[in-house]
Amino acid sequence: MTHPTTLQEAIQYFSNFENCRAFMVEIRWPNGAVQCPYCDSEKVTYLANARVYRCYGDHPKQKFSLKVGTIFEDSPIPLEKWLPAVWLLVNAKNGISSYEIHRALGVTQKSAWFMLQRIRLAVQTKSFLKLGGSGKEIEADESFIGGAARFMHKGRRDRLITARGVKDKAAAFGILERGGQVRVFAVPNRRKKALQGHIAEHVEEGTSIYTDALMSYMGLNEKFQHDVIDHASQYVKGQVHTNGLENFWSLLKRSLKGTYISIEPFHMFRYLDEQAWRYNNRATKEQFIGDGDRFRTALSQIVGKRLTFKEVTGKVGERAA
Repeated sequence: MTHPTTLQEAIQYFSNFENCRAFMVEIRWPNGAVQCPYCDSEKVTYLANARVYRCYGDHPKQKFSLKVGTIFEDSPIPLEKWLPAVWLLVNAKNGISSYEIHRALGVTQKSAWFMLQRIRLAVQTKSFLKLGGSGKEIEADESFIGGAARFMHKGRRDRLITARGVKDKAAAFGILERGGQVRVFAVPNRRKKALQGHIAEHVEEGTSIYTDALMSYMGLNEKFQHDVIDHASQYVKGQVHTNGLENFWSLLKRSLKGTYISIEPFHMFRYLDEQAWRYNNRATKEQFIGDGDRFRTALSQIVGKRLTFKEVTGKVGERAA
């Protein structure tokens, strides 16, 4: 077998450490020459008994493992468990909970939760390229994330729900290029500054952009070809609609409600990143993307990203939502 293409093949293949090592080397150094993550030197030797590499450069940290410089760094959990965990998350249509990882891989639930948060950091995609352009159409829409009061225990409902409507829910904002990518953000509110700031940053001027009738979108026609669909009277007006993003919100809320059950607003951007990555790497009529393809793409993004337990629990500075 060259590379696994199914979950069964992945579990069997990565149960062998040498297969994990060869795969990680291929992902990190496609030319086959392992480089020291501290000095970039190729003068390294593999120490098989210790499963580490030794660099002959003049610096204090001469020994390093394949985890150094990746989301796996400083984790005692072996690659034989890390790699199947990545496979499970990126290929589960509705996500996978820490309890499922805990039972499937034999790690504690706390460790499984931390593993998933690290993997979500890996699939977080940042791009300087703007969406839209000549002939492209953009949908922009906002949604609210939060548990339905009727499904909550009375004590939790009394603590979290203080008013009707959306007052106690977290806001999310999405921008979708039809036939292309989606980008989603946790936003503090639905006001003009919060929403139009993301549009200006991520959409090329002059692009056709469709929104609902929320007042926060007023003024977009100064830089964009802006059309509005008023959901109070209709949901589609020719090409003017936000049904693509409505579909994305539906998929997101299905995973949050059915798999993760409850998430803290502090961590919401991580789950938005996860769902956006999965959506952007979905198979379409024009392009087939298999489970193995998604897995390799996710692994290609693990280098140079680090998340400590203090960061994920909010004990040190976090990224701005």
